Amino acid sequence: MSSSPMHRPVAPLFRPPVSSMDSIEVPQYYICPISLQIMRDPVTAITGITYDRESIERWLFLDNKMTCPVTKQPIPKDSDLTPNHSLRRLIQAWCTANASNGVDRIPTPRAPIDKPGVLELLDNLLVPRLQLDSLRLIAALVSESECNRCCMVQSGAANSLIQLIISCSKNNQINHIEVALSVVRSLRVPPEDLKPLVTDNHDLIESLTWVLRHDSGSHRGIRSATILVLKSIIEAASSSLRARLKLDFFQAVTLAIRDRISQQATKAALHVLLHACSGGRNRTKIIEAGALSEIIELELSFPDKRTTELNLAVLDQLCSCAGGRAELVGHAAGIAVISKRILRVSPVADDWAVRILSSVCKHSATKEVLQEMLWVGAVSKLCFVLQADCSSSVKEKARWVLRSHSGVWKDSPCINFQMLSWYP
Repeated sequence: MSSSPMHRPVAPLFRPPVSSMDSIEVPQYYICPISLQIMRDPVTAITGITYDRESIERWLFLDNKMTCPVTKQPIPKDSDLTPNHSLRRLIQAWCTANASNGVDRIPTPRAPIDKPGVLELLDNLLVPRLQLDSLRLIAALVSESECNRCCMVQSGAANSLIQLIISCSKNNQINHIEVALSVVRSLRVPPEDLKPLVTDNHDLIESLTWVLRHDSGSHRGIRSATILVLKSIIEAASSSLRARLKLDFFQAVTLAIRDRISQQATKAALHVLLHACSGGRNRTKIIEAGALSEIIELELSFPDKRTTELNLAVLDQLCSCAGGRAELVGHAAGIAVISKRILRVSPVADDWAVRILSSVCKHSATKEVLQEMLWVGAVSKLCFVLQADCSSSVKEKARWVLRSHSGVWKDSPCINFQMLSWYP
């Protein structure tokens, strides 16, 4: 006999963890095994277990778990989730019967969108009077279910949205771009699918640069969305595109760091700079845009651990060129803030910080710089590194710095010479 809910023996009653329903017993097979809540849109996986659509789609597509939560059997990512209409009707009938007890009726879920429906919406983006309404409908559908999101990605929605962003930036349609960027983020396009769309798309970079520089005081939300999308784009961009990034691009990213739009946006901006450092003369452009000073100022505000690690990683890249080292040692707090972070944040931060000091000592070790390292405690910190539980590569860099300049520091009252003599 079929094991569907229509023929299944009455299951044990189960009290769900919902405060508003504490006095109501809910049939166990109405409960999603993942969320432990009443199912609103029950679907059955190929393993025969029924889940609420939102929960199982999150399990498969967001958490990337390719096994059935109950049976532990594999579930291919492209396998169908079959709507369990019989169970949904039973749940709806049960909710209606218990309405007097405060149970809300569960509405019939809207069917997932199909590819022809997506293509029609994308075609509407080409019609100016339909663009904004179509964008909002696409945004609503993407947020409604993982099934809709996947269908949008597979139907080429990302490419249509990118072309729309480029077009709208030329027409100063900032409201359209804000919704389009939000949808691009929600789509979560896999890197392998995004790369062909952005690999050498300089028009897109120009458009996003315009958005970042657009009325920075009153558009913090759209600037935050822009920098987050830009992070994914720069990671997928070709080396030739990165090499052609302009000074105004780096000025716009630096402005996003300076304005502290949001913690997430600041980290994304630092990621953009870090990836861009590998292209052509970008380090010089980043320094010219004032990013090095802004990063030091950001670090002086005591950000979280990950932000500090990103700050130090970018500073290390910039200090590989003469202009970056000059900016660092010329900043009143440059060497001091690097020294303070050693042994206080993480092993990753220790590595970047010691690398920066090593670079400065190798190429920019003037008498004034070496004296400043003494005064701000950098020399003492390097000695402590050799005694701490640091990696061998970090210790070797610290040892090299101490060995190279011990002749200058040994007579200073700021440090015990015995500390230097231990590790030459």
